[in-house]
Amino acid sequence: MSKQDGRSVEGPNIVTDLPGTKAKQLVEADGEVVSPSSPRAYPLAVESAQGLNVTDVDGNRFWDFASGIAVTNVGHRHPKVVAAAKDQLDVLVHPAFCDYYSPEPTRLAERLEAIAPGDSPKKVFFGNSGAEAVEAGMKLARHHTGRHRFIAFEGGFHGRTMGALSLTASKTKYKRGFGPLVPGVDHIPYPKPRKYGSDEAAMEATFDAFEDLIRTRVPVDEIAGIVVEPVQGEGGYVVPPEGFHQRLREFADDHGILLIADEVQAGFGRTGEWFGMDNWGVEPDITLMGKGIANGLPMSAMVAKESVMTWGAGTHASTYHGNPVAAAAANAVIDVIEEENLLDNATEVGAHLMDELDALAEEFPQIAEVRGLGLMIGAEFVDPETGEPDGDLSEAVMHTAWEHGLMILPCGQSTVRFAPPLTITKEQATVGVELFGEALAEALE
Repeated sequence: MSKQDGRSVEGPNIVTDLPGTKAKQLVEADGEVVSPSSPRAYPLAVESAQGLNVTDVDGNRFWDFASGIAVTNVGHRHPKVVAAAKDQLDVLVHPAFCDYYSPEPTRLAERLEAIAPGDSPKKVFFGNSGAEAVEAGMKLARHHTGRHRFIAFEGGFHGRTMGALSLTASKTKYKRGFGPLVPGVDHIPYPKPRKYGSDEAAMEATFDAFEDLIRTRVPVDEIAGIVVEPVQGEGGYVVPPEGFHQRLREFADDHGILLIADEVQAGFGRTGEWFGMDNWGVEPDITLMGKGIANGLPMSAMVAKESVMTWGAGTHASTYHGNPVAAAAANAVIDVIEEENLLDNATEVGAHLMDELDALAEEFPQIAEVRGLGLMIGAEFVDPETGEPDGDLSEAVMHTAWEHGLMILPCGQSTVRFAPPLTITKEQATVGVELFGEALAEALE
């Protein structure tokens, strides 16, 4: 492989000023006709992508260490996924799965039932986005339990549709102007060891808040479900203390509450296991899936214990759910993860990436903590003098990294997330951290 800047792997290649002429034109045209509600991280106008590489309309090549927000887990346009989708397009595009039957989504449901956390028999409802899976999970929890309340966590992100938005508690701008939201949702602190000083203090803060909530404000026998991210995503890529999910499972069981795991971002190998909850050996009652499930095609799933999925025909459905093209892609994703041993690769390369970032943190005191599981890794920035989160620096580093050809995204108050494809090599991870370090040094000048 050719060398670039003395590196052993061919990295990003920026050939124009950023944004380039064509990108500027596209951004301007987009602004005239597309809703301004999407946040848009930087003026990147993508023309094509393959594997780790993303090429913009001006011919600049970037490395995608965000995987389309943890979506392209097996890399952009993986040949096997593309071939499966193309083959299905030649046969059947839309059978109206809500009214009829189709082989590909049924086969996918069988495979999701097999890889979902826990050994209990399960059933699958398909959707088209993570938020839609969340909505389905909320409806099923209410229907099955006959209860109406939910507990979610501060810093959590579950989507922007009305039910999912009611669970979300990561940024006020998501909720401003959209109230009233779905009633009966309360939030408690997510156990963040760095915030509380230790694993023990973080755990106690969470469960003390829980006990106070059910003692003073929320009748526990009205709670249908606890909705939790195994690793908090937009909240800062926060890994909870060991024992948290087990204790949450016990609490839910003690009070007849369903445990609902939002695996939309942590699922499909992102943490080095099929699903985040597998890291703790905890079986949820309902598992919500999306993002990496079909490597970029719109699909999601709500997988529930058979004993929980007790609603009848017509109670919930969707015109496009179980689309066979997306299902074919999802089946191919499972094949690729298995055949290329990507769970092991995510664990091994993730550990290497964290080591590289830890070494960088020794050089830059602005990096307060590197944390993560597998290839779901966050680096949090603070003001080294005060210890307070430095969101301005994380934003500056993100933009400067893009100018160096590295695509990363923010999360939390001041954290940058690293979520490259599970196919990434150690050499590519090393180069990515080098580019990140160069961007940090430049942002601090």
